[in-house]
Amino acid sequence: MIIKCSYTNLVEVGELVPNPNNPNTHSKEQIALLAKILKIQGFRQAIVVSKRSGFIVKGHGRLEAAKLAGFEKVPVDEQEYLTEAEEWSDMIADNRIAELSERDNTKLKDLIEQLDTGENDLDLTGYDQSSLSFLMSQFHVENENTETSEVELEDLETKHKCPKCGFEFDKPV
Repeated sequence: MIIKCSYTNLVEVGELVPNPNNPNTHSKEQIALLAKILKIQGFRQAIVVSKRSGFIVKGHGRLEAAKLAGFEKVPVDEQEYLTEAEEWSDMIADNRIAELSERDNTKLKDLIEQLDTGENDLDLTGYDQSSLSFLMSQFHVENENTETSEVELEDLETKHKCPKCGFEFDKPV
C-alpha cells in the first residue's frame, strides 16, 4: 500500500465504523475504479474519523475501495468534533461542496488529450473508457467563418448528462 498523505494512525479496515447516517452511496463501478486508483497512486487523502463518535466522517468510499483492493490497514486522520451537528455538517459538506463545482469541459478534454499518449492509464482520471469516449466525442472546433443560428445557440446552451458517470456535457452542434 502506498500512502502519500498525512494521517494520525494506520487502522485495520475491520475496526472502522461507517457513519449510519451517511446519505451518500457508492456504486460497484465507482468503488472498483477507486480501488484501482488506490492500488496504483496510493492514498492521497486519509479517511477522517471522529474522535467524538468513532464514526467515519469522510472516506466511506475509500474504505470500501481499500477492502476491495485487499488492504488490511488504511491511513486515518482522527479529528475532534465538538457536537454531533458539527460532525454531520462536515460529512454532508464534504460531498456537497464537490457537487457544486463546475467543469470547463474544453480544458478537461485538452488535459485528457495530453495524457492520452498510450503511456498513461486513463482510468486513473476517474473516467472509464465509455465515459472518456463520450467526452472526447462531444467537442470539436467550430469553423470561425460559420454563422450560428438562434436555434443552434439554444442547442449550445442545452446540457447533456452522461448516464454512466453523471458528467454534464454541452450538447454537440
